[in-house]
Amino acid sequence: MQFELTRLPVTDQPGGCVVAGVFASRALTPSAKLLDKATDGAISAAVKAGDIGGKPGDTLLLRGLSGIKAERVLLVGCGKAGELNEGAYQRIVAAAAAAVGRLHCADAALYLAELAVAGHDEAWRVRTAVAAADHALYRFTEYKREPGKQHLKTLAIGCGARQAKTLDAALRQGQAIAAGVTLARDLGNQPANVCTPSYLAEQAQALAKAHDLHIEVLEEAQMRELGMGALLAVAQGSRQPPKLIVLKHLRGKSKAAPLVLVGKGVTFDSGGISIKPGAGMDEMKFDMCGAASVLGTLKAAALLELPVNLIGVIPASENLPDGQAVKPGDIVKTMAGKTVEILNTDAEGRLLLCDALTYVERFKPDAVIDIATLTGACVVALGNHAHGLLGNDQKLIDALLAAGRTAHDRAWQLPLWDDYKEQLKSPFADLPNVAGREAGTITAAAFLAAFTEKLRWAHLDIAGTAWKSGKDKNSTGRPVGLLVQYLLDRVAG
Repeated sequence: MQFELTRLPVTDQPGGCVVAGVFASRALTPSAKLLDKATDGAISAAVKAGDIGGKPGDTLLLRGLSGIKAERVLLVGCGKAGELNEGAYQRIVAAAAAAVGRLHCADAALYLAELAVAGHDEAWRVRTAVAAADHALYRFTEYKREPGKQHLKTLAIGCGARQAKTLDAALRQGQAIAAGVTLARDLGNQPANVCTPSYLAEQAQALAKAHDLHIEVLEEAQMRELGMGALLAVAQGSRQPPKLIVLKHLRGKSKAAPLVLVGKGVTFDSGGISIKPGAGMDEMKFDMCGAASVLGTLKAAALLELPVNLIGVIPASENLPDGQAVKPGDIVKTMAGKTVEILNTDAEGRLLLCDALTYVERFKPDAVIDIATLTGACVVALGNHAHGLLGNDQKLIDALLAAGRTAHDRAWQLPLWDDYKEQLKSPFADLPNVAGREAGTITAAAFLAAFTEKLRWAHLDIAGTAWKSGKDKNSTGRPVGLLVQYLLDRVAG
């Protein structure tokens, strides 16, 4: 999808379709008023007749109106004037983009960046409109024999004539975020027989080649030499070799400590010997969405040429049951030298992450953020709306919470008190890999905290947000939006 800015009045915008808004009070947005005047009241007549209400996301298509250049006008409901928040704005843009995408037109223009959103300027509205529209228009049809046709090729965002450089930059940011999210979604939607640890490594290598990034892929022998007994324990039940992918975007000051993103890359999780129920197990191909979000964030950072030192680390493996698979009760030694009693082989993500978190100490990072589809308990606690967020540095956590609010890719902080760490007791090893049913998201983070004592660290549990289930089954690309916003905030600050 090609996005561009247009500063033409809506009445002079040529092409297949123009989009303008209607409020719940039946009042028209500025662009809709111009359309109404040029068409001798056709817009207000349709609203007065009740053909469209102002509920956010309602749409009405009008064709063949005289007095304007566009072939069609799409009206979209915008809710109550002056009461729009980030989420409502995204939903309105997404509904409009989805409706335009169903039309047989190659180009359209969206005049919704003129809507007032509390606390945000036009640049934010342009950037968010691009990301939200691209998300709504996304289709994964690589394996469909008759893929759905996408007629729309170009979507223009109507904007003001002032602050041209600022708005051009906002458009570029929106495009980069959209590209990063799309990469994350494409990787997440791949079937597990395609998206193996080796495939993830190949995609990382392609990303590095395209954007002049440095990459290193550690193989099993190297991980064994480093003492990554926890990561290798997960991988030993699979015929697919594990990979530790290290990708570097080094555009900051030469001596500036890097930000490190660590993404869980379990390309399929059967649960191992502690096997999962069969129903819904196909969705365990999404267990590598943390890894996908790291690659998506690096892509966006590279496209924007952000002046930061950013390192992505992805421990990648399958978790399968065979004669060599790790068993409940087995004890392994981590890279940090701590021993772990594996009580449940389905709590494998933290085993990959603990060795990866120890590995990143060598980079002497300013901060480390791990991203993982880690616990079903997080889905129970927060549903699919917010990521779980925990860590050992409140300043870092606050910055991530703020970035999530700005991007409307929100996180919610959970406590990580020492009380929870007391649940992690084993009579045979330094730590067990599970601590019972209570507070499962927190005790999983408490396990990781035992390996981050030398780091300024935050943990994003995206088990409820990384994909959608049911008839709309699809990777979401989250939390690329949050992570890129955090990077933009770091650069601006």
